[in-house]
Amino acid sequence: MKIKRQKQAKKTISFYKYNFSFREPFQILIDGTFCQAALKNKIQIKEQMPKYLMGEVQLCTTNCALKELETLGKQLYGAKIILQRFQVRKCPHFKNPVPASECLLSMLEETNPHHYFVATQDHTVTTGLKKIPGVPLLYIILNTIVLDKPSQASLDHVQAVQLGELVSPTEQQSIRSLKEEQGIGQKDGERRGKKRKRKPSNPNPLSCLKKKKKGVPTPPLKKTEQGENRKRSRHKKQKTQGGDNMSAVTAM
Repeated sequence: MKIKRQKQAKKTISFYKYNFSFREPFQILIDGTFCQAALKNKIQIKEQMPKYLMGEVQLCTTNCALKELETLGKQLYGAKIILQRFQVRKCPHFKNPVPASECLLSMLEETNPHHYFVATQDHTVTTGLKKIPGVPLLYIILNTIVLDKPSQASLDHVQAVQLGELVSPTEQQSIRSLKEEQGIGQKDGERRGKKRKRKPSNPNPLSCLKKKKKGVPTPPLKKTEQGENRKRSRHKKQKTQGGDNMSAVTAM
């Protein structure tokens, strides 16, 4: 009987992993009714829950569930002690507590985005969560923890996704991340405010080369100097020509 129950639990967990992206550690949302049943049937929740689900778990509750046990008095004192050992998740009713059944259903919202398992013996919670797709239900029966089969709402949701009528949770998450990258759905001010950081680029290899030293240009000659040189050279030529003529006359 135990082996058959374990196989059924493994099959159900695989269903939620594949179709609703459940991952370890599994988050188990627990109320006072489940703790009271565990105390009555001598079930150690912290020890038996990970073994039954074959993975790591995080046991948690809400402030409203704790407040409800406090108001019920000494009859549920033991359940309150057990529930206080678990993590307390924030709920929207911190200042004005509501019944635990209402609080737990509000934590699931419409699609159970935080992937909670719900452990309860409350018929109101059980009826409500079966209308929400993708919510695994845990309860205690015959001194054992039982993981319920997927609800009809979960089966219908999976069938609709397979037929292409709905988008799976995994695809929804990928769409959200793509929108965030592209800035779609944000206001113009938010888009302008967020600037992409440029990655440091490598320096231009040509700019790393040493600059060649330019030769010092020779200054051009001034016009006056050029004219004087020409005049001097002409005077010299005239003198030589005159000397030659004089020598010719004397010879005659």
